[in-house]
Amino acid sequence: MSCTSVSSFTASLFVPSKSSSFSNHKRRFIQCSLGGAVVEPKALAEPLLLNAVRGQDVERPPVWLMRQAGRYMKSYQIICEKYPSFRERSENVGLVVEISLQPWNVFKPDGVILFSDILTPLSGMNIPFDIIKGKGPVIFDPIATAADVDQVREFSPEGSVPYVGEALTILKKEVDNKAAVLGFVGAPFTLASYVVEGGSSKNFTKIKKLAFSQPKVLHSLLQKFATSMTKYIRYQADNGAQAVQIFDSWATELSPVDFEEFSLPYLKQIVDAVKQTHPDLPLILYASGSGGLLERLALTGVDVVSLDWTVDMAEGRRRLGHDIAVQGNVDPGVLFGSKDFITNRIHDTVTKAGKGKHILNLGHGIKVGTPEENVAHFFEVAKAIRY
Repeated sequence: MSCTSVSSFTASLFVPSKSSSFSNHKRRFIQCSLGGAVVEPKALAEPLLLNAVRGQDVERPPVWLMRQAGRYMKSYQIICEKYPSFRERSENVGLVVEISLQPWNVFKPDGVILFSDILTPLSGMNIPFDIIKGKGPVIFDPIATAADVDQVREFSPEGSVPYVGEALTILKKEVDNKAAVLGFVGAPFTLASYVVEGGSSKNFTKIKKLAFSQPKVLHSLLQKFATSMTKYIRYQADNGAQAVQIFDSWATELSPVDFEEFSLPYLKQIVDAVKQTHPDLPLILYASGSGGLLERLALTGVDVVSLDWTVDMAEGRRRLGHDIAVQGNVDPGVLFGSKDFITNRIHDTVTKAGKGKHILNLGHGIKVGTPEENVAHFFEVAKAIRY
């Protein structure tokens, strides 16, 4: 079954003002090839994803695709043509809401994640940056000294990124508990890696040089990020996020002993502080290539550890223990395979994860060029599963 929009998608639906309201945006009516309209599910007391994370009895694992699956969709490319700047797209309330809802409108996943970036808070912390097409993140003044760290401000989300709160509030209303609205933040070490390296990195020599030659400077920077991301998670939760995913993408560049010094304490600090004010907010931790750190990831106190596809799901379950929920971990490349192949991999993952406390997902972000009909098949198969 594949779904398409009855009304043709045009970029003129969007209002470029950052304070634009979604209320005037054209509603999209989704129709399936089998005929008729997709029946909107009735609002539930709690979304399936939250129930699964909390260990309640659920009939199937919730399913969503990590990292704004809408980015690969044709409708997103139309928006990119009209608004080529990523920051313009991600800092405009109307565009953020529409892009966030694109996968929801077509596939009805159990999680709807905010369209944004982990670097979004940097401007509000006095760290100028941009995200350039074909190059990625660029930090204009990389941090290298204690004096540089002194210039970094703690983040005030209300004043710096009001569009995030506005967008989450709208998303919560639009989705209406038929799915969980997900926010996300970058972890302190990963954010520090970007601002010290000056952008993406292959070898991480600058951040490791700082860590091993001037650890006090790095710890000072990490503490500012920990305090700021705690505020940011609370802000997202207060404005509609029902779960928040923490991305520590570059923590796995650290050896286990260095992870215990430069990442784990700050992740645990964030989790402990958020749980004091938002004890029922599920926190998900993702670190790509984390097979060597699984037991340490569990020590952070998060509710869910997201596994990438390099870890066998059954082995990951055993190593983490069944008190913690797991997310993942189908290889994104599987979606380039045949429908039978996709079906088999989904069932294999769910079987290995076992009943309950499992969020079905890819082991990383969806790949550019993934056939949209295969994504539709992924959701169709996933939603038909019954424990």
